[in-house]
Amino acid sequence: MANYKRILLKLSGESLMGGKQYGIDEVRLGEYASQIQELVNKGIQVGIVIGGGNIFRGLSGAAKGFDRVKGDQMGMLATVINSLALCSALQSIGTKAIVYTATNMYPIGEHYSSEKAIAALEDGKVAIIAGGTGNPFFTTDTASALRGVEIKAEVMLKGTRVDGIYTADPEKDPSATKFDKITYDEVYNRGLKVMDLTATALCKENNLPIIVFDMDTIGNLNKVMSGENIGTLVY
Repeated sequence: MANYKRILLKLSGESLMGGKQYGIDEVRLGEYASQIQELVNKGIQVGIVIGGGNIFRGLSGAAKGFDRVKGDQMGMLATVINSLALCSALQSIGTKAIVYTATNMYPIGEHYSSEKAIAALEDGKVAIIAGGTGNPFFTTDTASALRGVEIKAEVMLKGTRVDGIYTADPEKDPSATKFDKITYDEVYNRGLKVMDLTATALCKENNLPIIVFDMDTIGNLNKVMSGENIGTLVY
């Protein structure tokens, strides 16, 4: 039995690369779509925000000489490409989905409003919200927190390549230990790179819990929603 009825799922753009060096791995995309479909079939309302790092990241673009505002706008467009791909993958397996964009990009996607997104969720559709916040200098983590609060999600699920939050980066430090749960303040005080500070503060101020888990292992999304103790809860 799922603990939550409406969720905001944050997906990593980098994870969409799967085994590739760039772009979208169709196998990984299909795995994500199937896992999301499982939740929808159980009556869970799913809002999604996807990053764009598999195509372009504004911050790294700025480091290579791009204007930061233009770079972030390019990153926002990358999230739209990923969102359209996921929408198509969901629709191809019979799950209704719709893409909303932070800035008006009709007919590529519908211009986002929380009212429209909530209505879609209540109608059994997956609401994929693209384009970040629509503003430069904000990450897709912050966009996820903002959209999660706006659509009145009960939890934000942050799907990553690692199985939770550790005392240090487990890919670099083999002695790093995992937290089962941790407070927002402890994340901040320890300087843990879970999300950027704006996103963490927004979740704290609006009492939106975060579960960080490994989305790349098939079945984990369903396990998290079933209440299994995988990943790390931030509260």
